[in-house]
Amino acid sequence: MHSYDVMVDWTGNDGVGTRSYREYRRDHTITVDGKPEIPGSSDPNFSGDRSRFNPEELLVASLSACHMLWYLHLCSVNHVTVLEYRDCAQGWMEEDAAGAGQFASVLLRPVVRIATGDLAKARDLHEEAHGYCFIARSVNFAVKIAAEVLEESPL
Repeated sequence: MHSYDVMVDWTGNDGVGTRSYREYRRDHTITVDGKPEIPGSSDPNFSGDRSRFNPEELLVASLSACHMLWYLHLCSVNHVTVLEYRDCAQGWMEEDAAGAGQFASVLLRPVVRIATGDLAKARDLHEEAHGYCFIARSVNFAVKIAAEVLEESPL
């Protein structure tokens, strides 16, 4: 069993608390002992601060980072040398008439550059990484992978 301790502090009280919907900011800080603070807010569609991270972005980022870390590990133990990895992940959330929402899906789109080697194995390892990703295994919506793996070009 692993434990993760995170502190979330609301910093958006401008003196009157939540007296009305328009009189408070959604700003908060996310802290973990010994690490830099993450400035948070709600999505701008919900009166949040666009310059701060919102929970929806952090969820998509968590899925992307978890997949990447498993992929890099599996490449390492399978002798596939990754030189670059970038994922432009995207998530879709649906909102019902009452304002409740949920994620419908997330698409991870990693572009990976490997040293000359087993291109097919490098592509297959994305599926294996997806099966191990703790975050993807914990959500109740589809997480899809559309990976591109490229070999390093000889000079």
